Amino acid sequence: MKTPRCTALLAVVVGIGLAGCSSTEAATTEKSSEYADLAASVTCTNLRTKNPDLNGKTLKNAINPYTPGYETVNPENPSEYHGFDIDLGNALGACLGFNNDYVPVGFSELIPTVASGQADWIISNLYATKERAAGGVDFISYSKVFDGILVAKGNPKKITGIDTSLCGLTVGLNKGYVEVPLVEGVGPACAAAGLKAPTVSLFDSSADCTQAVLAGRADAYMNDINTVNGFVAAHPDKLDSAETVMLDYTIGIGVPQGKHEFRDAIQAALTEVQSSGLQDKLAAKWQLTENAVAKPTILSVS
Repeated sequence: MKTPRCTALLAVVVGIGLAGCSSTEAATTEKSSEYADLAASVTCTNLRTKNPDLNGKTLKNAINPYTPGYETVNPENPSEYHGFDIDLGNALGACLGFNNDYVPVGFSELIPTVASGQADWIISNLYATKERAAGGVDFISYSKVFDGILVAKGNPKKITGIDTSLCGLTVGLNKGYVEVPLVEGVGPACAAAGLKAPTVSLFDSSADCTQAVLAGRADAYMNDINTVNGFVAAHPDKLDSAETVMLDYTIGIGVPQGKHEFRDAIQAALTEVQSSGLQDKLAAKWQLTENAVAKPTILSVS
């Protein structure tokens, strides 16, 4: 599903980075027939009755719109966002009776944006961890995590995982990613082997990390395997996926701490989305072949 976004963010398309932009003027106002069956289900009908405050409301979703397949600017219409997370958010909105608007921010600003009240929730391929939850959100999980390692064609550095094969190499990562401490944690094993620790080079987006690998400024980049596969497909003569690593996390929707009624409504609507098979259909639509459904569970530190 294609969804309007703020026209001011058009600058991103031509390479001008923006810290954020409230797209209230472009809020979605029309219900899509794509989710009519879901909205008409007994569960969703009951949820709208139970949560009348959400009916007809427009919620702001904080997103980092640089992850192909999940959330990006629609190249055919730069006034829109599209992707799996955008569609999932619209499906949940159809179930609960609300529309979605978007606040695009840097990845490391996703949680602060919601915790400070500048946005209502997060659906942006965000790994749910206790450390992130401590920043002011509760998570509702919806997918398991499989990381891929993006490398130059042929994997010339022979990288085998988040292990000592990274010693002495430069790894490009997004600011705030869970992989940062994991890569840094390889350092002691490198030292024990008489090798240099890996260097972590931080960037603001997946696209920037990928460009670093393409330009030879980084030896590897780690992200969700579907994202990595997407970049390999876009540059088949220049990039490869070295390895798939299952991490002990889930991908989750972030909501403000303390808003338990909203959190529980999202969890119930997400359960219905999964039970109906819609999550699998959306994953197939966006070619997220490694999307493994995770039972909606809550992670909270409050």
